Amino acid sequence: MKQLSSYIDHTILKATATKDDIIQLCNEAKTYQFHSVCVNSCYATLAKEQLKNSPVKVCCVIGFPLGAMCTEAKIAETKQALSDGADEIDMVLNVGFFKSKDFDAVSKDIEAVKKCMPNLTLKVILETCHLDEDEIIKASEIAIQSGADFIKTSTGFGTGGATIEDVKLMKSVADGKAKIKASGGIKDHKTAMEYINLGVERLGTSSGIAIVTGKTSTESY
Repeated sequence: MKQLSSYIDHTILKATATKDDIIQLCNEAKTYQFHSVCVNSCYATLAKEQLKNSPVKVCCVIGFPLGAMCTEAKIAETKQALSDGADEIDMVLNVGFFKSKDFDAVSKDIEAVKKCMPNLTLKVILETCHLDEDEIIKASEIAIQSGADFIKTSTGFGTGGATIEDVKLMKSVADGKAKIKASGGIKDHKTAMEYINLGVERLGTSSGIAIVTGKTSTESY
């Protein structure tokens, strides 16, 4: 197995996150050798500066946390984040369109963002807490067909985070075609290992230090 820290996108996405919080996040990511820091796009430049000469990547969320903005806005935010130094993008699926069964619009939304970054990693957040089992399978299929490199469970801002059951459903669709990122509520080593042993290849969490040191975290994401 890879080093546990390399699975982790070290995350801070709360509205109150300050520049000092982002600098601390980046320093922690370098210390613990996390895969990336995951930040709101306004902090892409700052994170990139802090991680200069470091292997830690910058991941930015797009259309976050609702996914309900127009495709053009997602494209603009993606392009700006990439220009500012983002290496990876986590975009939120348009859950409202999906619930309306406008699957073509959902697909085109994802395709438009992927077109901005054909050679970089795109993760599509399904927000599984709003979906039933059949919908999780359908959303996974659409995201993968539309170019997602990863399908991701949650924003951490919905009514629930990752669950073992939801990840199993996503895995049934993703095997060999896309990877899975579990996020939301992963706060300790035991839980992290349960997901990794299921085949999850990335974890989104603000509790990365607790996970790799075996401690318990009080963080929310």
